[in-house]
Amino acid sequence: MATETKLPVTKKVTEPALSGEAWRPLEALRNEIDRLFDDVGNGFWGRPLRSLTRFERYLPKTFAAAPAVDVTESDKAYEITAELPGLDEKNIEVNVADGGITIKGEKKEETEEKKKDYYVSERRYGAFERYFALPEGVDAGKIEATFKNGVLKVTLPKTAEAQKPAKKIEVKAA
Repeated sequence: MATETKLPVTKKVTEPALSGEAWRPLEALRNEIDRLFDDVGNGFWGRPLRSLTRFERYLPKTFAAAPAVDVTESDKAYEITAELPGLDEKNIEVNVADGGITIKGEKKEETEEKKKDYYVSERRYGAFERYFALPEGVDAGKIEATFKNGVLKVTLPKTAEAQKPAKKIEVKAA
């Protein structure tokens, strides 16, 4: 007769199909949808909430980040350009102090609608401030700022010394 060999039978314990790793794509999708809705109600110049920590996402949205600016240089001046839609020149402040220039602004908007059977009142506001260190060679006494059609342009003229072309130095073999 043949000898019987009995092998131990073990059952592998498996996790339920929809746990652990399987939920991660759904969690990522939910986070993206939450960010989308947060970004929509982010104020006038709100920064993208992707860069905020979980705690910061729930702070009041009245603290808005600064709008983006373009900084360009020509032979005679530097120019800072910022798009500030909905602001008036009286809501913008440009200051030069301590070797830098500060641009501040605040936007306040209130709407009120009264009809026979309803009343709606909304308030939105936001403030920003940007600081730029003045480069060497800027004539701080001649800085000018203009505001037209929602665009602020700050011109930082260079001094006569800074406008001189660079002198090319010939490299000689030693």
